[in-house]
Amino acid sequence: MKNVVLGILGSRLDAGQRGRRWDAWRPSVAICQHEDLLVDRFDLLYLPRDVGLAEQVSRDIQQISPETAVRLHLLDLKDPWDFESTYDSLFNLAAELVCDLEKERLLLHITTGTHVQQICMFLLCESRHLPGQLLQASPPKRKGEGPGTYNRIDLDLSKYDRIAARFQVEHDSGSAFLKSGISTRSANYNTIIDRIERVAIQSNAPVLLTGPTGAGKTQLARRIYELKRQRAQFAGRLVEVNCATLRGDGAMSTLFGHTKGAFTGAQTARAGLLKEAHGGMLFLDEVGELGLDEQAMLLLAIEERKYLPVGADRETISQFLLIAGTNRDLQQAVASGAFREDLLARINLWTFNLPGLIDRREDIEPNLDYELERFAASEGRKVAMGKEARQTFMQFAVSSEARWLGNFRDLTAAVTRMATLADGGRITVVDVEHEIARLKQAWQRGSAAPHGGDTDLQTSELSSVLSTIQLAALDRFEMAQLLDVVRVCRESDSLSDAGRTLFAVSRLEKAKPNDADRLRKYLARFELTFDTLGTSTPCRTTSVDD
Repeated sequence: MKNVVLGILGSRLDAGQRGRRWDAWRPSVAICQHEDLLVDRFDLLYLPRDVGLAEQVSRDIQQISPETAVRLHLLDLKDPWDFESTYDSLFNLAAELVCDLEKERLLLHITTGTHVQQICMFLLCESRHLPGQLLQASPPKRKGEGPGTYNRIDLDLSKYDRIAARFQVEHDSGSAFLKSGISTRSANYNTIIDRIERVAIQSNAPVLLTGPTGAGKTQLARRIYELKRQRAQFAGRLVEVNCATLRGDGAMSTLFGHTKGAFTGAQTARAGLLKEAHGGMLFLDEVGELGLDEQAMLLLAIEERKYLPVGADRETISQFLLIAGTNRDLQQAVASGAFREDLLARINLWTFNLPGLIDRREDIEPNLDYELERFAASEGRKVAMGKEARQTFMQFAVSSEARWLGNFRDLTAAVTRMATLADGGRITVVDVEHEIARLKQAWQRGSAAPHGGDTDLQTSELSSVLSTIQLAALDRFEMAQLLDVVRVCRESDSLSDAGRTLFAVSRLEKAKPNDADRLRKYLARFELTFDTLGTSTPCRTTSVDD
């Protein structure tokens, strides 16, 4: 193949010293003097002020290397240190240069020119607008000892074993982070995580996570946020909201904010969750539960990065990464008119369906170990599981008897109960047998529970905070009571504020009412806290400093 060198004239280095040009090392000339590098053509770029020098260097190259054809190209630049104009000129020139890549090898000489010009050459080479190798020349160690040395730099990183290995290590690290360090064994799940890792690092387009309740969509969304933040892809907050909790007129205000006096009760302005997510990530869980009006505004916010708060006459700007989650079939929802087709098309670019635990039985054992470690970290005491107890639990967990209706929520709850009740810090066969019986009973009650009307609505709202087993253990009376408590907590600014609302009558009979303590104890019965429910709005926001 013929060698074609593209380089920028060096106004100092290529000029030599005081007319004694043959006594000095001149990069553009010297690159044509190497016996092991035959330059068939040299495309030499020069500025208007250096036209005389360019012609002189051209003649010198032809003198020392008659077989090299020199073509001069004018770079009409006023300031070779201005990045924008320099890049623009080189970009346009790259489109004009004709190079037959099947017969010619393009070498980009970056020894000469300003640093800005060299950087622009590098960027055009990396983007393949100038499809070649970088060529870096160096002077001889001693004056007059020949043309010096040169090195070719190929930016095709896949050709470098150590660099490729480093990329693989980074990729594996990212995938492990998304899996919370769990050595998952499901080939299908591992493939999904590998693809999510690549998309998370390389794209800021919306991501749609589908799968049954409890499959881990929320946890995965949080890990994606942390992964991107570690790589400094954004510094904003993570804002989470379960769209199933957004009801009525308040849904639009919660998401998009409102102005003061926009409606009755709007005594102050409210920024809204989309504004809080500016510069960060917004996770909309159960996005299929959004109303059509909210869907339309969300589509505008995604496409235009702006939207109109309730009561406002000026648009608000917010840029964020959107991750949406759902356990519904959104295509079916589009067909029934419950979900906008254009919104689905916009968030459906990257869709990943997370399998339920029943389809990942091989991952139950590593997740069992993970939950035991997490219990130890949260409770400050380590709990072991005897060999026989582990065998008993695993034999049941992977069998057809284990229905795992709540997926990983059921597994987490099961491990928490066994670890809590383990005497002496060791889970025994008896502990496991009691838990198995409890799981079977809960799943049987859950599948036999009546459906319809208010019960379905209550179950849907409480499913964001309780596992399937916990829900199945509740009477309709308890469910209605707990749902009201959850709603009040989400509408209140503090635990005390929620307690005063819930105990407004009974507190009058007490000399020193402790509403916060009463409410805290009630929530603890269901393994809940005020913070896990969220405050002011039905969401959880995570600061960068959390």
